[in-house]
Amino acid sequence: MVSTEKPPAAAPDRQAAQPAGTVKRQIPSFLVIGVLSTLFYLGLYVAARWFVNPQAANLIALAVSAVANTAANRRFTFGITGSEGAVKHQLQGAVAFLIGLGLSAGVLALLDLAAPDASKVVEVGGLIVANGLATVARFVLMKIWVFKD
Repeated sequence: MVSTEKPPAAAPDRQAAQPAGTVKRQIPSFLVIGVLSTLFYLGLYVAARWFVNPQAANLIALAVSAVANTAANRRFTFGITGSEGAVKHQLQGAVAFLIGLGLSAGVLALLDLAAPDASKVVEVGGLIVANGLATVARFVLMKIWVFKD
């Protein structure tokens, strides 16, 4: 007699069930969001720089762009939708913000010591370098801690 029962379904493969979790798919999304976030940050910095000193402009621009960056990466890079966990993710993203703030504030402080009359273009160049370093740290933190699989 042949059984007509179907064998129990195998547990779904986590990678196959969640393609958003693959690094191969996450890196391009993270890079696009990173470029857009950097342009947004630099635009805010340059605008704020007309009214406040470099350190204050950096803090304002980085704080605003970091919230937007975390929200965009949450949705598009790591595929998390809905409001559940959003506040927790933003608070965890604040660690990446603090790393970026430390790097960018350090670059501005060093620039002030080395070339106190540096132009805004030189300031922005230094911030681009600091932002690049912070981006690597941000991806690692988001991948292994904030939006871990």
